[in-house]
Amino acid sequence: MDPVARLIALAGLPGTGKSTTAAALAARLGAVLLGVDPLEAAIVSAGVQQNRQPTGHAAYAAVEAAAEPQLRNGLDVVIDAVNDSAEARGQWKRLAARTGAELTWFEVVCSDPTVHRMRLQQRKRAEDQLIGAPTWVSLNRRRLKLALWKDPRHVLDSRHATAAELAARAESLVEAATTP
Repeated sequence: MDPVARLIALAGLPGTGKSTTAAALAARLGAVLLGVDPLEAAIVSAGVQQNRQPTGHAAYAAVEAAAEPQLRNGLDVVIDAVNDSAEARGQWKRLAARTGAELTWFEVVCSDPTVHRMRLQQRKRAEDQLIGAPTWVSLNRRRLKLALWKDPRHVLDSRHATAAELAARAESLVEAATTP
């Protein structure tokens, strides 16, 4: 019997180390890494204007479309997205149900607001030039939306851990969940 593909979805505010952890986890698992922000930047660089079109929604849809055949082919997929809304999280639940993939959630947090704010202010990402860099104030709405999330998930705190350490912890949790 073929092993079940795993859909590992990361969520969390910008600046917590989510993308770096997602990349490290995908590398450890040999999984496909799909991030919403790079795809949104590609949509904008293709000429779609953010002020006229919902490029964020389009990027989530593009990531879902890219993930589905990977999962159907038995490949594990790591999703890197803020996933702050119930709609976004529901998208990954439906994808897992459609493909028979096992869904595991991780929320990456930084429990020290001072450190989190410093990381957000210091980060330099190429896609931010196209889609805009989040500010500390812009996180308030997202922070509230994530606080409403009640579904089971593993929380990874980046305050005192590197992305590599968080990825190792996440890998052990994923492996433990899929070991018969």
